[in-house]
Amino acid sequence: MAELKGHYESIGFTDVQTYIQSGNVLFKSSLNDETAIAKKILSKIKKEYGFDVPILITTEKILKKVISKNPFLKNPAIDISKLHVTFMAKLADKTLTNTVKAHEDPNDDFIIDKQSIYVHCPNGYGRTKLTNNFFERKLKVPCTTRNWKTVNRLYDMCSA
Repeated sequence: MAELKGHYESIGFTDVQTYIQSGNVLFKSSLNDETAIAKKILSKIKKEYGFDVPILITTEKILKKVISKNPFLKNPAIDISKLHVTFMAKLADKTLTNTVKAHEDPNDDFIIDKQSIYVHCPNGYGRTKLTNNFFERKLKVPCTTRNWKTVNRLYDMCSA
């Protein structure tokens, strides 16, 4: 993660912080265009490592909204360690979203809200079919999933 942090700093980002080993990087940028930021990061990764990876950019404001809107938190009995959020790189096609919404799983539940998918897996994320790959395949958009603790920690880090 130290090397990744260095790459972000070398392309002009400031206040760079990383969190755990899953590519979570917080930074400040003079650029306001998320697409331009993603392209800059992707270009650096491609130059250094020779491969493309999906880059999903989110902001403190978006994280705050995602946290405040989690519909599963309305149930006080819910085990928050069983909550996840899947972030989509862009809005999915409405037809595909409707098809995915029709998917029923007797053990797990999910709610799509714009570019976020709230996932509740009472038996654990390792046992669900509602994985990051499931949503990417069905919605045809790049996604990344984080557990509820990580989403909250990232928000805490960027709002400190």
